[in-house]
Amino acid sequence: MRSLLRWLALAAVVIVLDQWSKLSITRHFVYGESLYVTDYFNLVLAHNPGAAFSFLGDAGGWQRWLFTGIAIAASVWIITMLRKHATQTLFCFALTMILGGALGNLIDRIAYGYVVDFLSFHWNEHYFPAFNLADSAITLGAGLLLWESFVHNKEQK
Repeated sequence: MRSLLRWLALAAVVIVLDQWSKLSITRHFVYGESLYVTDYFNLVLAHNPGAAFSFLGDAGGWQRWLFTGIAIAASVWIITMLRKHATQTLFCFALTMILGGALGNLIDRIAYGYVVDFLSFHWNEHYFPAFNLADSAITLGAGLLLWESFVHNKEQK
């Protein structure tokens, strides 16, 4: 139980940092406002009612509840996996990053009906879709899960 609480505390840190960053950007920017930072990075206040890369962003509103349900189901599953595998450090760290990110974005969906994005990378006029710290945590967690699966499979052979 102690290991599970440690992982949940780390997920809470991810959520707090994510929500703090989103609150900061929404207090200093108006929707659509962009601030040049470097030749390849801007801060921008964007709203994403869809999923990754605005998937289903223009679906009329029902997607909010679909993605809310998916985030809740995934969170329950992740917590179950954290309980079962609490001593597998890399695996649990990866799941914790995904959990924190999923719940950070879930808070936005419930509170606003969209996810607040603000990190915008680009190359000349080619822009990558804006994202946030929760998205970064989810991506980190997914990458670590892939890494862990290769390491785990190699150890089994």
